[in-house]
Amino acid sequence: MRMLSHHFSSKDLLALVMCSSTWLSKVEPLSAWYKFKSHYHTQQPEQDRKRRQEDEEHKQNMNQGPSIGSPARVQKLIASQSDPLLAKEIFDLASREPDFQHSYATFHTLILKLGRSRQFSLMQSVLSSLKSQHYSISPSLFSHIIQIYGDAGLPDKALKTFYTILEFNMKPLPKHLNLILEILVTHRNFLRPAFDLFRSAHTYGVLANTESYNILMRAFCLNDDLSIAYSLFNQMFKREIGPNVESYRILMQGLCRKSQVNTAVDLLEDMLNKGFVPDALSYSTLLNSLCRKKKFKEAYKLLCRMKVKGCNPDIVHYNTVILGFCREGRAADACKILEDMPSNGCLPNLVSYRTLVGGLSDQGMYDEAKNYMVEMMSKSFSLHFSVVHAVVKGFCNLGKIEEACGVAGSILSHGEPLHADTWEEIVSRILEWDATEKIGNTLVELTQAEIKPETRIVEAGARLGEYLMNSIKSKSRKG
Repeated sequence: MRMLSHHFSSKDLLALVMCSSTWLSKVEPLSAWYKFKSHYHTQQPEQDRKRRQEDEEHKQNMNQGPSIGSPARVQKLIASQSDPLLAKEIFDLASREPDFQHSYATFHTLILKLGRSRQFSLMQSVLSSLKSQHYSISPSLFSHIIQIYGDAGLPDKALKTFYTILEFNMKPLPKHLNLILEILVTHRNFLRPAFDLFRSAHTYGVLANTESYNILMRAFCLNDDLSIAYSLFNQMFKREIGPNVESYRILMQGLCRKSQVNTAVDLLEDMLNKGFVPDALSYSTLLNSLCRKKKFKEAYKLLCRMKVKGCNPDIVHYNTVILGFCREGRAADACKILEDMPSNGCLPNLVSYRTLVGGLSDQGMYDEAKNYMVEMMSKSFSLHFSVVHAVVKGFCNLGKIEEACGVAGSILSHGEPLHADTWEEIVSRILEWDATEKIGNTLVELTQAEIKPETRIVEAGARLGEYLMNSIKSKSRKG
């Protein structure tokens, strides 16, 4: 573009670019400019003379519609360009026209186009040009610029943009403050600058709101500065800025992270007394912490109170408590919780059953585990190989080979494969068993279940029947 401007007037170039806007939008920018240059040089002198005459007539006749170089047309062309550098060239070309003034929409479009393509120096130059114009600037422009710097990982430039707003004789809005705070606190070394901006924001005419406090409270909790977070929480009441459910949850999560679960429960009570309805995540945080601290009575009590307090317990809450009980060897209590779920409007899911079966197996309650496995299959839940293996191995360790084979046969009949380790466990135990007749009957049932058309067969069990029968005959002859 600069090369061509040495040979032609800026008006000529702008007019041709405008006329070719549809064509340029359908081809690559570099190719477009080569075609444009070739097209321009192949025009006949008489055609050029007529075109310039038509341009002059068009400029003089304003009643026929906007000129080809009108601000609206320039803005449309810039917006259609995929190459931000080409858009900037068009902008500069139009700017050199006498008495031409870009619309605010053009500035807005070009600034965002340059910023999103990481052309930050050019973006700032256009922003500086905008500063000299007398436009009513949309606050959203600065929100976009702040977010652009945040996405680029440039918190220092995002912070500088806050003060740039003041240079435009504008008062920053709370959304600008909160957006910058959100960006700054994601960088550990910018936590202090974020706190300083938060404390001094009122001097620039912008007051922190509940979201501002929440952003900093969350950041200080994650930074293990719980005392500062608590101080900010208390300041909200002193400054008549009401906390919300998120404010309480952030502080409860911070307390639980520091193993201060009793204080977190007290905070929940304070929250309820003030008329707040805790959200599901707040309860999940407390239930998980209570279970980890082995406060199962309190956890179950809290689970039962949820519905009364306006928050129906969901599958996450129930699974959290079931897992907590199973981890501490209280699978029988976990069974009661699972049985109570349907009456409370929440059906157990795959995670519920897997956790419970695993917990029962760990405690040697294999008959109960088997029953829940059967229930799982009746509900078309997929059985994880580790759960099946734990139950089969448990029965084998107790010498209950028939029960182990019964579990394996049920799994195979359900169309699920057995893991190689599970086959190995069954085979090795059966070979140690002396009741040859029972072995034969069990193997017949097992292999018949295995070879059903709809059943997937793993390689480890493909020749199980033949292998075991040969081993049994060999053992009988030696006896």
